[in-house]
Amino acid sequence: MLSKRSRLKAICFILTIVLCNSLCAQYYLKGEIKDEKSNPLSNVKMILKSTGYVYYSGSSGGFGIMSTKSADSLYLTLDGYQSQSVQIENNRYSYITLKVLQSAGNVQKNRLISFTKDLKMDEKINWSLAGETYSNLLENDFVKAKSFPETGFAISIDKASYSNIRRFVKMNTIIPPDAVRIEEMLNYFNFEYLAPKGDSVFSFRSLLTDCPWNPLNKLMILKGCAKKVNLESVPPSNLVFLVDISGSMDMPNRLPLLKNAFRLMVNNLRNKDTVSIVVYGGTVGVWMPPTSGNNKVKILKAIEDLEPGGSTAGESGIRVAYDLARHTFIPGGNNRVILATDGDFNVGQTSEDQLVELISKQRQYGIYLTCLGVGMGNYKDSKLEVLAKKGNGNFAYLDDEKEAEKVLVKELTQTLYTVADDAFLTINFNPAVVKDYRLIGFDNKVNAMVDSSSELEGGEVGSGHTLVAMIEILPAEGSSIVAGSGRVPVAEINLNYKLPSDSNSRKKVHFNCVPEFTPFAQLEKSYQFATAVVMFGSLLKDSKYTKGTSWNSLSTIVAAAYDVNDPLQKEFSEIVEKAKKLYSKKKRGK
Repeated sequence: MLSKRSRLKAICFILTIVLCNSLCAQYYLKGEIKDEKSNPLSNVKMILKSTGYVYYSGSSGGFGIMSTKSADSLYLTLDGYQSQSVQIENNRYSYITLKVLQSAGNVQKNRLISFTKDLKMDEKINWSLAGETYSNLLENDFVKAKSFPETGFAISIDKASYSNIRRFVKMNTIIPPDAVRIEEMLNYFNFEYLAPKGDSVFSFRSLLTDCPWNPLNKLMILKGCAKKVNLESVPPSNLVFLVDISGSMDMPNRLPLLKNAFRLMVNNLRNKDTVSIVVYGGTVGVWMPPTSGNNKVKILKAIEDLEPGGSTAGESGIRVAYDLARHTFIPGGNNRVILATDGDFNVGQTSEDQLVELISKQRQYGIYLTCLGVGMGNYKDSKLEVLAKKGNGNFAYLDDEKEAEKVLVKELTQTLYTVADDAFLTINFNPAVVKDYRLIGFDNKVNAMVDSSSELEGGEVGSGHTLVAMIEILPAEGSSIVAGSGRVPVAEINLNYKLPSDSNSRKKVHFNCVPEFTPFAQLEKSYQFATAVVMFGSLLKDSKYTKGTSWNSLSTIVAAAYDVNDPLQKEFSEIVEKAKKLYSKKKRGK
């Protein structure tokens, strides 16, 4: 029996609970969000008017929100769709439809890798008509700084072009000009890492030197280094291996190479990491359910059992992989799909435009994408490049097991761990110092250049990445660039990016490029080597802007600049000599 005092306490406690419930009545506002074709829309941002709290729709488009009000309103936003406000009530299940932005056509827009502000469309078109042969990529032309002082380009860690070029050279085959992307060739090498100071995400340096292929011009060299993350301290990873096991992968340099690559990577997994495997080919589905990184035996066995066969239903595989990644999503973690294929999609959505629409819708879920290309003959470089750029990701080409080890073991953090999103760099030239300038590399596709709705799209930057970019400039008359004594900036540079954990807030870092001129012969060896990489790419493209150089000139610079203790630089010198013989034969044949 409770005492009278105890009974009174119990009654007061019950009355207090009843009173609080009546004052803070909880209502459940629920519903689902779809597009105009009744497809569920996940990750729709929802702001509840009464509190200002932010919610997101689930993987099936559904939502359920606790509220102190029986009726409230939601403000809905989603990339590529019209924002809208809707009224919701406690006793009614809400069916909400979001309409695609017709004017912006966000998922359909062409995205530029580089962009010059205010440059007229007819001038861009003239660039493509001036060449003697058609090319899908349009090499950047000289631009007058007085008329168009501002230019910019996306920052990414894509490196596929160099290893693909290496494959062609080893096969004694002329390289298709479209396969040469100079910015990716520079990305392949790590040029004397300079750690950012304090809490900074990037360090930055700029300098000026002679232009080896044009004595009248100068080279502006820009170098930025992203901060390095400690593998043990980074959040857990949710990795989905999406593996092409179609019939076209039944060659030694395709599925067997990928299996070896994934085996190497599995050895670096931590206990807190999770791995899943999705396959597409004769079958499409989950090959291995989410498995902890400490169960390496199970993961390696699943990889070993992969066998090729069937058609290439890439679209279905992508959908299954992203669905699985969403269901195993780790908030604040490294959520990533790793697509490994020769890119030969032949079932479902197969065109580049269709793949762009598909992957652009998937990127909204906060899941990154890494594309690993393999193979030859039917290797579809362009499709994988599109997927990587549209899917918040990066792109590498594996031509042998050494390259697989480089990408997935030695440079694992750079490949898989992001320190900056949507990163791009803008340069505002000083017309008093610079008359004309030409951005080297970062060439856009012709259809993107002539589309007036195209936009500059930033890239993903991995841990410890070193960016080197070069701009050829014609100094203004009377400019003090060569003397290096003046302190008038050559250009103002802004580095723009978002932090992976804060996609709504853009960071901006400002630098001035002062006339710090160093003659090429006195330049640090790493910058001389980087210039040699640019010359190599230009010769392979048969660029009209580097007619003043030759294979012999390139060989001389490489021999003096490359680091004999760096295996990658040593191999580059060998590749240059092989290409020199190959292209000399081509010239004699003509």
